[in-house]
Amino acid sequence: MKRHLVAAACSIAVMASLSTSARAHESRPLYVEITETAPLSFAVRWKIPPTVDVRNAPEITMPPGCVAPTDLGSGRGSLRKMTFHCESEPAGQALGIRYPAFNPSVTALVRIERASGEKHSILASPDQVEVIIPERESFGAVARDYMELGVEHILEGYDHLLFLVCLLLIAGTGRRILVTITGFTLAHSVTLALSALGIVRVPVPPVEAAIALSIVFLAVEIVRGDKNSLTYRYPIAVSASFGLLHGFGFAAVLGETGLPQTEIPTALLFFNLGVEVGQIIFVAAVVLAYQAVRLAGNALLHRDISLDALRPLQKPAAYAVGILAAFWMVERVAGFWVS
Repeated sequence: MKRHLVAAACSIAVMASLSTSARAHESRPLYVEITETAPLSFAVRWKIPPTVDVRNAPEITMPPGCVAPTDLGSGRGSLRKMTFHCESEPAGQALGIRYPAFNPSVTALVRIERASGEKHSILASPDQVEVIIPERESFGAVARDYMELGVEHILEGYDHLLFLVCLLLIAGTGRRILVTITGFTLAHSVTLALSALGIVRVPVPPVEAAIALSIVFLAVEIVRGDKNSLTYRYPIAVSASFGLLHGFGFAAVLGETGLPQTEIPTALLFFNLGVEVGQIIFVAAVVLAYQAVRLAGNALLHRDISLDALRPLQKPAAYAVGILAAFWMVERVAGFWVS
């Protein structure tokens, strides 16, 4: 799933090896490029680093079931190429790297491009003699991976969770909570898609600072407790407005991870679904925690601890949330302002 990060790391490794003359003979990798030219047909090219004697040039082999006609192999010196035809899909099987004399202990950079446009980059350590060809992108695999990513992000995003807590306190009743969370969901879905697809570009550091500011705003509203304010009368307006902002924050995660080349709509849809599942899990946990408090109150104190009974704790909690969010905001503004 994190193939773009791997690709970036591999590219940096290659650039470093080409630009560092003093250590060039130690760091240049074996470069292997595999291109699917037709279904189950692969053109393989590899460039031998200058530290490897051409008499010890590596032999590149595709998985069993892939054959290379001898008349299609060519290349002299440091650049070699060969064409393989496979009887079945080679994904999940091993690509072989074998040196005829001895292993010269060089890394190998393997780049694979499928006919669909899907690309993979793999950096193999010097002691690796086999590289597993990555599985092809599929609807099921992408859906699973990106839904998990969405759930993890929302449950680990404390700023988003505190924003949700504030929305719950302001909405109050079950029906208003449902409407408010729906507005937040629809809004962040729009900006998430626009940003992830590159249609709208917003710098991430100011967005993160603004997200912290949105929590401060809700905390202040809770402390004020003005039931006639726009926030309390129409919480969906607030949740939808700030939801647009939070969507850019969610998109930053996809920007770091990257989107699959062939299943972009699937990745966007299931990442968003993962975020919603994470929200539901969190809201359910809050409700269960409240019910546990009520049960404990009935069992130990012989009294029903209703929401009204907990109301005096609302302002101190809002102060604590507001102070924490204000600290985040100052920290984030200082981070991008100084840099």
